[in-house]
Amino acid sequence: MITRPTRHTGLRLAAGVLTGVLALYIALVALGNITDFETNQQFVRHVLAMDTTFKDDDLMWRAITSTALQDTAYVAIIAWETVAALVLIWGTWLWVRRNHDLARRVSTYGLLMLLLLFGAGFIAIGGEWFAMWQSKTWNGLDAATRVFLLSGVALIVNHLPRDE
Repeated sequence: MITRPTRHTGLRLAAGVLTGVLALYIALVALGNITDFETNQQFVRHVLAMDTTFKDDDLMWRAITSTALQDTAYVAIIAWETVAALVLIWGTWLWVRRNHDLARRVSTYGLLMLLLLFGAGFIAIGGEWFAMWQSKTWNGLDAATRVFLLSGVALIVNHLPRDE
């Protein structure tokens, strides 16, 4: 018996591939932050200290200059990235196993974790609250926006209507 692939199979494949791409990305980010801790530690410290912004007195009260608090924030980011990577890897595995309902649910959790981290964490809090957009040296808004948008596209594809 010959079966023909349907557009639904293509949507599921796309959802699985997008989930897998983001799982790979965030797993590599987490691994990099764990194995090369100091590089992005400096990034987080500079953003939170606001030491390369315009130093507007009306904003500088927001700066966090305690290295203990800065490092705590960085470790929390790495933990969040690691959990998101594991959730997305699990979601990818479920797509491969064709457990579509559970794959969609698990992928949604992982993708929402990325949207929260990159949207609320890096774009809103880092970019606006800590005025990262003012820094020429320590500005991660472009990278955060790319990941935020890709995660949003993946989430949309995961939830496109399907006739079962």
